[in-house]
Parts: sequence; C-alpha cells; structure tokens
Amino acid sequence: MNECAEGYRRRMPELIAPSVRLHRAWLEAHAEWGAGPHEDGFGLGQSDDVGTPAGFAAWLARLAKQSDPAETIDVGRHRCTYRWIVDGDRVLGGIALRDGDDDYVSWAGHVGYGIRPSARRRGLATWALGRMLNEARAWGLDRILAVCAVDNAASIKTIEHGGGVFEGVRDNGTGPLRRYWITL
Repeated sequence: MNECAEGYRRRMPELIAPSVRLHRAWLEAHAEWGAGPHEDGFGLGQSDDVGTPAGFAAWLARLAKQSDPAETIDVGRHRCTYRWIVDGDRVLGGIALRDGDDDYVSWAGHVGYGIRPSARRRGLATWALGRMLNEARAWGLDRILAVCAVDNAASIKTIEHGGGVFEGVRDNGTGPLRRYWITL
C-alpha cells in the first residue's frame, strides 16, 4: 500500500438510534434545511420543541416509544423505527421504517429518509436504505412501499438502486408522488 493510501482512512457512517448526546449536532443539521422544507426520516412533528434540552429529550422519548415493539401503539398510529445517519458527532440525515398498512403508511410509504444538504450526493441515502431493508426483513415484511416527489431525481435513483419497482404516480393531496414497491 502506498503512503498516500495508508494515510487516508475514511470513516464510515453509522446508523444509530436518536441520541440526546447529539442535540447540538442535530440542531445544526436541522438549521441547514432552513425554514419550510420537511426533513423526512426524523419523525419531527410541528408541536415538538427541539430547541431546549428538555423538549429534545421528550421528542426522542416519543420516538423511542414509537419504535419499541413492546409498547402499545395508539389507534391510528403505526410502529416506526428511527435511525440517524451519523459520522462521528455529525448528524448527516435520518431514516424511518414504518410498520403497517394504515392510511399514513399508504400515503408516505414504509420508509422515509432525508439527508442534510451538505451531505448529499455521497450515496448515504442508498446506504441507509439498504440497512433498513435488512431491518424490514427481520420484521418479517415481504415488501415495502417507498414514495417520493415526482421531480426528486436523487430519491428516484436511491429507491431504484434499492430494488424499487415503479407502480405509478398518485396524488396524495399535497401533490403527485411516485410509488415504488421493494420486494424483500
């Protein structure tokens, strides 16, 4: 191995459960999205107070409860496992795997992900999707639905690379979405 190759050690990202330890890092990622755009994969609701340590901890406790198979899920809700894509202490994105066939899952899909703007075009969404497909298999799912905006070329490529087979376009009330099924 040459000297340059020995000196270059690329750290691989990790998928981790959301952590209060990364509050500041998550806020940096959140700020990078700016006002308005939705950050898929994080489970952030409009009423979640993520700016304070207590509010952030309460939000993460809700996500953990929603992810816990031992917890009873309220009617009209679905089980969802959240993972953050991190590199060291930097939050690069998030991905969520939803269980069930309720109205929300049929609208948003079984999987949702978002990569912060400065971390895009590195294959992180494709990498994270592959790992979450393994989790879906462990749950015993036969296939999952993945959806994206009709003009989101990066997400289309990610889903197709993950094995997504195009079903068609449906309007979900907020605009048309491309629908894909990934057989596990």
